[in-house]
Amino acid sequence: MGEIVVLRHGQTEWSRTGQHTGTTDLPLLPEGEDQARGLRAALGGREFVEVRVSPLQRARRTAELAGLATTAVDPDLAEIDYGGYEGRTTAEISAELGREWSVWWDGTVPGSSPGETLAEVGQRVDRVLDRARARLADGDVALVAHGHVLRALTARWLGLPPEAGALFALAAGRYGLLGHEHGRPVLTGWALH
Repeated sequence: MGEIVVLRHGQTEWSRTGQHTGTTDLPLLPEGEDQARGLRAALGGREFVEVRVSPLQRARRTAELAGLATTAVDPDLAEIDYGGYEGRTTAEISAELGREWSVWWDGTVPGSSPGETLAEVGQRVDRVLDRARARLADGDVALVAHGHVLRALTARWLGLPPEAGALFALAAGRYGLLGHEHGRPVLTGWALH
């Protein structure tokens, strides 16, 4: 039985400054490209039967620089649609609300887009996991995407609600491993580089 490698894209201008980057299609910074190239050695010993990638350029470029041959561009791997919180930092949102804000318990608000609930994100990542599970008998599957969506996906892999993604911090250019132990889904590695 193979493992699922969940890989967060390399650094962008907004990930460096802490701005929430959902639908904005930003390129990698030079250090983000270096992070992605650095993953080539870490992942080079694996043979992937499938590599699914978010449609956003930061994820597609990360996969390319990491030496992963994309087999499918998967819209369900796009980052959370932050709606009115797109491009804003947690500190800015918290100051506006007068209390600490988190996407994990407060969600999004409409803005230039309607935003997205964690329940909707959970439905998307469940579809991704169904597609990945169908291939694990043949080997490893890579999912190259974004921080929050991969954290929600990891929670769902473990049978937890998407909000439990709050527990799985994943920095830019890092990856995690989702596998099995005694036939049960487990986290076999996290925040690796």
